[in-house]
Amino acid sequence: MIKNYFKTALRNLLRQRVFAVINVAGLALGIATCILIGLFIFDEWSYDRFHEKSDRIVRIVFGGSVPGGEIKEANVMPPTAQAIQAEFPAVEAATRLVSAGRPFFQVADQFFNEEEMAFVDSNFFQVFSFPLIQGNSKTALIEPNTVILTETVARKYFGSIDVIGRQIAVKDNNQPLKVTGVAADLPHNSHLRFDIFTSMSSYPNAKSHSWLESGFYTYAVLHPGSDYNAMEAKLPALFEKYAGPQFPAAFGMTYTEHRKAGNDIGLHLQRLTDIHLHSDFTNDLSTPGDIRYVYIFGAIALFMLLVASINFMNLATASASRRAKEVGVRKVLGSGRKALTIQFLLESLLLTFIALLFAIGLTYLALPLFNHLSGKALTLDLVAHWWITPLLLFVGFAVGLVAGSYPAFFLSAFRPVAVLKGKLIPDNNGLGLRSGLVVFQFLVSIGLIICTTVVYKQLHYIQHKKLGYDKEHVLVLRTWPLEKNEEIFRQQLLQDSRVLHVSNSPYVPAGATYSNNFFVHPVDAPAQWTKTLRYDVDEHYIPTLGIELSAGRNFSADYGMDSLSAVINETAAATFGWTGDALGKTLVNGENKHLRIVGVVKDFHFKSLHERISPLVMVLNKNFGNLLVKAKPGDVTSLLETMKKQYDGLNPDLPFSYSFLDDRINNTYLAERKTGIILGLFAGLTVFVACLGLFGLATFTAYQRTKEIGIRKVLGATVASIIRLLVTDFVKLVGLAMLIASPIAWWAMNRWLEDFAYRIEIQWWFFGLAGLAAVMIALITVGGQAIRAAVANPVESLRDE
Repeated sequence: MIKNYFKTALRNLLRQRVFAVINVAGLALGIATCILIGLFIFDEWSYDRFHEKSDRIVRIVFGGSVPGGEIKEANVMPPTAQAIQAEFPAVEAATRLVSAGRPFFQVADQFFNEEEMAFVDSNFFQVFSFPLIQGNSKTALIEPNTVILTETVARKYFGSIDVIGRQIAVKDNNQPLKVTGVAADLPHNSHLRFDIFTSMSSYPNAKSHSWLESGFYTYAVLHPGSDYNAMEAKLPALFEKYAGPQFPAAFGMTYTEHRKAGNDIGLHLQRLTDIHLHSDFTNDLSTPGDIRYVYIFGAIALFMLLVASINFMNLATASASRRAKEVGVRKVLGSGRKALTIQFLLESLLLTFIALLFAIGLTYLALPLFNHLSGKALTLDLVAHWWITPLLLFVGFAVGLVAGSYPAFFLSAFRPVAVLKGKLIPDNNGLGLRSGLVVFQFLVSIGLIICTTVVYKQLHYIQHKKLGYDKEHVLVLRTWPLEKNEEIFRQQLLQDSRVLHVSNSPYVPAGATYSNNFFVHPVDAPAQWTKTLRYDVDEHYIPTLGIELSAGRNFSADYGMDSLSAVINETAAATFGWTGDALGKTLVNGENKHLRIVGVVKDFHFKSLHERISPLVMVLNKNFGNLLVKAKPGDVTSLLETMKKQYDGLNPDLPFSYSFLDDRINNTYLAERKTGIILGLFAGLTVFVACLGLFGLATFTAYQRTKEIGIRKVLGATVASIIRLLVTDFVKLVGLAMLIASPIAWWAMNRWLEDFAYRIEIQWWFFGLAGLAAVMIALITVGGQAIRAAVANPVESLRDE
């Protein structure tokens, strides 16, 4: 019997070729979108969940509200791990990590610089489940100057993984490191992105007892069943116990007085599995994800699947009249309603599983593009990930059942006597349902068009907003390999007519160089400790970046005491209550160093536009290793070639390296750009699938009203009036969808824009543009069928069957 059902179902689908193709296309696109977004969401969710103790590992972080801004730091003080292990019985083990960046490594006569290095405690590989291929994880990092390489790095440096006992050297101190282990490459879904792990005992400040410096990423493993919230509630007391005694020497007041002054800072806990999707720290180890984008893309996948399922329901119910006599004849011949329902559900399931096969193929084809747009490395491996296949089968079964349920019950309910007499059941309910489903489809489509428009305009605003400095034609050169020859190189650059200014400073107003906290207070208000950011600059920094002075002067070699001076921004002046009279005031830092204000610069954006401009203090302090070069507009390629020759002529051991400041700024908003592109892509797909359904529905409507159109033409109706008749109803539905979608999209995008301190205002024309686009799309989709019906010969449509 089942075999007969399937034969009949297949035969019926072949008979409805147009509707079947439209449904398969729509469902395939909807399911493929769900698979892609499902892989994306699973990849985001799976970060750091592969460790044996993932659910028990926490990270200790530092932060709180202070005058001048808010502190959010992912790293803490050197003795934090020791303190929490001593104070909290719930802590099974604690370990630390210090990022060393990307130093140059020397192996024999070769230099390498692509790898990230970290100093870690000897128990690091017991806390985290990174397996060692070579070496003993318990003893490999006990001794100073020992190192563990990942498998890829070991093969790159030595050509094999049998490297125990071999040596590498860090170029900046020529310290040889003995290889004591080889670890498997770290999974891509770890927030720890390191290739080389060095013993913490090699780090100079590893044994520091200071609670006033940071830099140590600290993790703890809790005993099973430990109360996370109870432990976090005790952290303020721990911080006061250990850090409190060091406050008077540093801030001239006790910790209690410090808190009364408005500095609510302390230690907090963060679950390991929350780090990737719930972090907003300025100095995290990797670029975090954003749980909001997971929700956004998840909603898009769901809506896409709903739109495709709605197409199916719409077309199946709309085409009921074509199958009415078939139902009547089968009922007369003895088929019951149950058998007919099963038959139609099987047709739905068969069509859905055909669409599922196409969807899997589309997913494989689209994955490279999706990975490129999202920056992921997603794969659809049905063998390695065995659970994907039953999940896809379940999705196919659920979609087929849900999408086919209403048509099945609707068609099987026809009364045979009425159908065979040509009197169909009035389709008022079916018409209302189809209209509602069309409204929902275009509600989703219009909403996505509005959201895409807002995202695009915000990104355009970010890219073109005046930042308060000139980012164009500024090169950032890494020059620390030149050491004492850096000043020679700088003078050579200044002699080039294509170079306007050259400044020495490691602080670039883009990227991570804005996290240098600097607590100061006015000399006459010792209790007014305020968090600012410190920029170490030379006297050329301000003219190189074209930063404008609003009062006073720049640093100058003509003033011998400028090493005890400072230039602040307007926000800092306002924070200290010095608006209009900051010049000559004095700030005092934690080392009791007095800095006299000689200039005030206009506010400029040294953070992303997600954050408001905070107080900034510039001090005169040359830091070798980084040059900012302001070039004239023109042939930058030729200038770079000259720079490289001059650099190489000074015989550095390491290659010439540079970047453009505007590229660094653009990379700050890389996540938003990727989100905008992906959102636009899925919005287009959703609109396309909605149009497929609208096309099918328009085809059916034109067919259903064939005789009416013929009669109207005989009575003198023009082609234009008939087209207007057929199109008007659909345009009304799109207009209704526009009215419903607009407030929903406005609310959603206002919530998204709240994350930006500097943002656009949502304009009325965003909604008008989306509505006009939807109407035009509907007209193009429906218009072709309307014209075809309007120009048909009325004799054919009025001929008796």
